[in-house]
Amino acid sequence: MKNIILIGAFSALIFTACEDNDKKEQERAQAEQVETEREEALAEEQRELEGNSIVVKTMETDSLSTLTNALKKADLSETLRKEQGPFTVFAPTDAAFNEIDKEKMDSLMNNDNQDELSDLLKYHVVEDEITSDELSQQIQSNNGEYTFNTMAGEEITAMMSGEDIVLRDGSGNTATITRADINASNGVVHMIDAVIMKK
Repeated sequence: MKNIILIGAFSALIFTACEDNDKKEQERAQAEQVETEREEALAEEQRELEGNSIVVKTMETDSLSTLTNALKKADLSETLRKEQGPFTVFAPTDAAFNEIDKEKMDSLMNNDNQDELSDLLKYHVVEDEITSDELSQQIQSNNGEYTFNTMAGEEITAMMSGEDIVLRDGSGNTATITRADINASNGVVHMIDAVIMKK
């Protein structure tokens, strides 16, 4: 009789242990499935971000081919393609880049001058999303001029010229926004008619 009770108790113990193992296995499997689904969702989100990013927008715009090439040369393409931002890019057109002295432009695009090119391009990028409406409102709210910082750590001042938004750089030169609010998944692009320079 004692043996039967012992066998019964031992069997119950084994059964409970098996149940516990099954439960742990199920929990582990569920946790793995949740993690897999989370990783897939993040990967899909990243694909959507990259597929509609600022860099893709510049690539799709014929008159921004020089900027697109310059971003690649300066190793900024990955930042503006993969990072969430948001960013605002004041994008000089090909015609704007053509206004730069050819020798200077060739020098900038030389592999040895990557840091200088990167610095120039970062002066055209703001680590925030600023639409043209927001720029106009800020200009009006700040007595006709709105100054903000760029990724290069230097300031640009925005002002109105009639209905156009004009940017003044550190050297006092100006560039006009010719096409505003090209929306991207990680920010916004405004095309400008001149390359702006730090002081």
